[in-house]
Amino acid sequence: MTQKDFDTGGRRLGGHGRSLVMGILNVTPDSFSDGGRFNEVERAVAQALRMAEEGADIIDIGAESTRPGHEPVSAATEIARLSPVLEALRGRINCPISVDTMKAPVAEAALRIGATIINDVWAFSRDPRLAPLAAEQGAAIVLMHNRETIDPTIDIVEDMLRFLYTALKRALDAGVPQEKITLDPGIGFGKTLEQNLEALISISKLKELGCAVLVGASRKSMIGKIIPSETDERLPGTIALHTAAILKGADVIRVHDVKEAVQASRVADRLRGL
Repeated sequence: MTQKDFDTGGRRLGGHGRSLVMGILNVTPDSFSDGGRFNEVERAVAQALRMAEEGADIIDIGAESTRPGHEPVSAATEIARLSPVLEALRGRINCPISVDTMKAPVAEAALRIGATIINDVWAFSRDPRLAPLAAEQGAAIVLMHNRETIDPTIDIVEDMLRFLYTALKRALDAGVPQEKITLDPGIGFGKTLEQNLEALISISKLKELGCAVLVGASRKSMIGKIIPSETDERLPGTIALHTAAILKGADVIRVHDVKEAVQASRVADRLRGL
């Protein structure tokens, strides 16, 4: 299956069948895996530089946890956490920076400082100002499937396609070019273990919507449901899921462990090309 390029807001990544690696940087005290590790500016900047050196194609910075049961924070709090990190990274890394937020004021502030991608776990359904903001600023976007509650009785693939088709139309109608849009099946969000697996193996159906596809399964609880493991013990399971995703056609993987993911993705890319 042919990989798609991703225009990251002025810089086109991909090509030659190579998948992309997006490194996760949470500048929060409460994210599920690395909360509190990088919520000081110097440590966050050092981690971003390390991931860039290890081969990350994109750095995704989040200032509000989206783990199940998280405590929402204000836009002002997000901006206060993000701004000094983005300012400190100006001119120090070459890869594009993504901001993981569902709030237009946060995205606007991040774009002003240097981010070029908006990654929204609710696919612009929570804040209608995000789509026109992305179009106006020329930002790239990641739209993720999500659900308020888990319902094991539904057809999760049908639900995912319907949700993301609506989100895609919202973005296109606002003027965001299709080549700047990436879709995310939302592994670990509002799904049972079986539904997560179904979503992952249905990437080919998602790609029929005509956009690049991102998969983020890094250290997710579904791995611990398959084989009991603590969050920081899930690198092998993460690599297995992301390799499967690439072989199914994923264009981007979102990871905590960049060095290992780069190696695994290059091998998976070669296998996909056979």
